[in-house]
Amino acid sequence: PALGLFLFTIARDPLRIIILIAGAFFWLVSLLLSSLIWFIAVKASDPRDEQLQKGLLIFGVMFSVLLQEAFRFLYYKLLRKAIEGLVALSEDGCSPISIQQMAYVAGVGFGLMSGAFSMINLLADALGPGTVGIHGDSQLYFLTSAFMTMVLIFLHTFWGILFFHGCEHRCWWEITAVVVMHLAVSGSTFCNPLYVGSLVPSYLLMAAAATWAYLLSGGSAQNLRRFLLCKS
Repeated sequence: PALGLFLFTIARDPLRIIILIAGAFFWLVSLLLSSLIWFIAVKASDPRDEQLQKGLLIFGVMFSVLLQEAFRFLYYKLLRKAIEGLVALSEDGCSPISIQQMAYVAGVGFGLMSGAFSMINLLADALGPGTVGIHGDSQLYFLTSAFMTMVLIFLHTFWGILFFHGCEHRCWWEITAVVVMHLAVSGSTFCNPLYVGSLVPSYLLMAAAATWAYLLSGGSAQNLRRFLLCKS
C-alpha cells in the first residue's frame, strides 16, 4: 500500500519527489541523533542492571518520538520558506504545490524512511543466530511486524497532514494530539509479544487519524461516496 501511494501520487511529479526525499532525510537525522543519545546512555550505565536498561530503552523510544516531531516542525518551517521562494519565481504569482500537498508528501517521506528501517531491523533478526519462535516465542513475529510497519507508514502520512495544518492555523492542540498519538503508538509496542495490545490500538488510531486528516484536507462524505461509486 505504501508503494502504491508513492507510485500513483508522487512518482510522476519531480517536485514531490524532492520534498519526499528531503522529508526522509529529516527523519533519518532525527533517528541518528536519538540513537546517539541512547547509545551514550547505555554505555554510561551498568549493563547488568536489567531494570535500568529497560528504563533506558523506554526513555530512548520516547525521546526519539519527541525528536521526530521536532524535526517535523523544522521541516514545516523549511517548506514554508520554500513556498515563498516558489511564489516569487513563478510567473503567475502562485505556488506550483500547496502546503496541504507538501504536508502529505512530507508525511509519506517520514513514513517510508521509518518503514525502511523497520524492515532492515526485521532482516537483521531473520539472519540469526537462531530462528524466531524456536524457544517458544510467538511465530507471528514477522507477520505482526509487517502490519506494524505498514500502520506506522500510514500514521506518519496522516500525522504530517495534521501537524502541518496545526502549524498553519496556529492550532497547537492539533500538534499536541499528533505528539500524543505518536507516543501512544510507540509505547504500545512495549506490550509485545502480546501483539493484540499494540496492533489493535495502532489501527484504531490510524482510522481516527485518517478520518481527521481527510476532513481537514477538504474531504466530505459526499466526495467519498462519489469516489466509491466512481462518479465524477
